[in-house]
Amino acid sequence: MGGDGHGDGHGDTRDDRHEDGRGDLRWGSIAQLVRSAAARYADREAVVDGRTRISYAQLGERVERAAAACVAAGIEPGDRVAVWAPNTLEWIVSALGAVSAGAALVPLNTRFRGTEAAYVLERSRARLLFVTGTFLGTSYVASLRRAAAEGPGGGPLPGLPHLEQVVVLADDAPDSFRTWKDFLAGGDGVPAAAVRERAEAIRPESPSDIIFTSGTTGSPKGAVITHGQSLRCYDVWSELAGLREGDRYLIVNPFFHTFGYKAGIIACLMRGATMVPQPVFNVDTVLANVAAERISVLPGPPTLHQSLLDHPQRDHHDLSALRLVVTGAAVVPLRLVERLRGELHIATVLTAYGLSEASGIVTMCRRGDAAETVSATSGRAIPDTEVVILDADGRPQPAGRAGEIAVRGYHVMQGYFEDPEETTRTITPEGWLHTGDVGVLDEDGNLRITDRIKDMFIVGGFNAYPAEIEQLLGLHPDIADVAVIGIPDPRLGEVGKAYAVRRPGSTVTADDLIAWSRREMANYKVPRAVEFVTELPRNASGKILKRALRTG
Repeated sequence: MGGDGHGDGHGDTRDDRHEDGRGDLRWGSIAQLVRSAAARYADREAVVDGRTRISYAQLGERVERAAAACVAAGIEPGDRVAVWAPNTLEWIVSALGAVSAGAALVPLNTRFRGTEAAYVLERSRARLLFVTGTFLGTSYVASLRRAAAEGPGGGPLPGLPHLEQVVVLADDAPDSFRTWKDFLAGGDGVPAAAVRERAEAIRPESPSDIIFTSGTTGSPKGAVITHGQSLRCYDVWSELAGLREGDRYLIVNPFFHTFGYKAGIIACLMRGATMVPQPVFNVDTVLANVAAERISVLPGPPTLHQSLLDHPQRDHHDLSALRLVVTGAAVVPLRLVERLRGELHIATVLTAYGLSEASGIVTMCRRGDAAETVSATSGRAIPDTEVVILDADGRPQPAGRAGEIAVRGYHVMQGYFEDPEETTRTITPEGWLHTGDVGVLDEDGNLRITDRIKDMFIVGGFNAYPAEIEQLLGLHPDIADVAVIGIPDPRLGEVGKAYAVRRPGSTVTADDLIAWSRREMANYKVPRAVEFVTELPRNASGKILKRALRTG
């Protein structure tokens, strides 16, 4: 097994790093990080995926073989390679293999339908796709073939003329597609020196991935991030979180998301932690994995930790190895932080804020922060970056005043892939990234996210921020989960409507919740309507789909 979660200190020291400790300068590329981890943590357990257990040395060998296969398949530096699959060992190996061959990784959302996946594949002009067989009862191959059945291309999918090869991460594949085994065998004739040469040619400024935004504000756009940015950011993340060698990390956050790929895979490679990927969020599986694998690190959305705490069988599982939780959302109830610390005795509970356009990380709490700081804010700017709050005219605001969050620093994307107009709209000539999020900085520089600009609604002239109202409603003892949207009102213009999930056994009514709200918040914030639901619609990253509530 990979240790007891306490490690031997390798993950906490910086004495063998570049003199200023920066991850981008220490490794230079993700390919070199993989090679370094394979050597440094050779015998440690790297990945546990079902019954498969491999060491860091074995992971390094598998990634080298996948990189050789990418070279054999004609992938050139800078080409785009996509992965459309759930959290598995094959995702890790195929993605790191492609990146080690100099490609830019394009992760696809596992909740995409065929047409959505085809859009990103065409937009990025991906030459190679790794795709799962069947997942959650859906054949990804079949849905993609339907979406791209017609077009000018002569490859495996006529509607995607740039996509030359599709590799199915399984033992079987349809005609014109390749199996994973066949793909890997294709690289057996590539000399190890050629693979090493390709990896060594990657520069810190080379693109490592293109993360397509969720498309909540229109068609998805691809944020281009470099090797150097990825390494520097997640070395910092690992340091602030306190990730260390010997940790055992249950990665429930999807790999297609920065939180799963970089705060998960990349961070584990840096510190020699064991990755335990979980393909689907299911609280019973989480409990079983935490107990059986002695999981010590469990990042994820607040709903994951809430459902863990509330599970009726929680006390039947040994969760004592858990020591580190990192979460992030506009709403993190104080009671959740207190229960994680008090009931599960988790030493470190942190919140953070980031977005794809800023390499997934902007602010983060620090170990030792008070529970109130962790729940009410997303922490302070990470080192060597700036965060300001701007009013509608772009003027910086003082502490305590809400406005749009803008960030500047080494983590801001290179731009949207082949979209200079949108890039210019989003990043100023001075390097400030407009996030589209609304927030407030306190006197200590801690950031509180109040909402997306577009989610704000105006009640009789007052700006109402759903996330703030959700935070307050979340304090009600009978409410397990809640989302608020603005709905039309003939007198006030707009008012709030709450979609709420009751706690098990609760009989709270809409009238009860509205009456409670009138006692707890300003009148304009009080929801005028409440609808109880069994669960809120969320995407695979854990974000509530407000569009589904508005149209539903």
